[in-house]
Amino acid sequence: MKIIFATNNQDKLREVREILSGFDFRVDMTSLKDEGIQIDVEETGSTFEENAAIKARAIMEITGAIVMADDSGLEVDYLDKAPGVYSARYMGETTDYSIKNKNIIERLSGAVGDQRSARFVCAIATAFPDGRIVTTRGTVEGLIAYEEKGSNGFGYDPIVFIPEFAQTLGEMPSELKNKISHRYNALCRMGEILGAIENEGKKL
Repeated sequence: MKIIFATNNQDKLREVREILSGFDFRVDMTSLKDEGIQIDVEETGSTFEENAAIKARAIMEITGAIVMADDSGLEVDYLDKAPGVYSARYMGETTDYSIKNKNIIERLSGAVGDQRSARFVCAIATAFPDGRIVTTRGTVEGLIAYEEKGSNGFGYDPIVFIPEFAQTLGEMPSELKNKISHRYNALCRMGEILGAIENEGKKL
């Protein structure tokens, strides 16, 4: 099954490919760059699912192929679930994540314990040439750390502490992160749907 993943984020693409390698069926995942597609789809949705569907549909209509897209972000309860769907654009898209992470930590200077609760959310949308779009959601719960820790992962990973493992996502080896992450959970649910479609022999 060939699927175009609608992203220009190479870290995200690498992570998705690593997760998909564990599926029971083979997925030939290509990127926008692989397909020679240069387009920035405006994310106008108010939810992660809406934004993922917007991106998947737009690229599907251009290519006529099966297209998968994700929209993911960090929800911090103390900040009324900000930055949420604006996670990538928080403080500006070109702002380094070390600056964004420091800002969030500073904004939680008065928060302790469970007041620092947060989660990563990932919505995956797959658009099919016949117009169908299916979406799944995955989350991973944690706490905002008091300082950045770890150089693995990317984005907000170094400030999201996972109590069960006593470390941030930025400290985790990719093998572990890719078994518990929000993206893993969403992709697993999507994998079940795609596997069922393939097994039923439906025309995609």
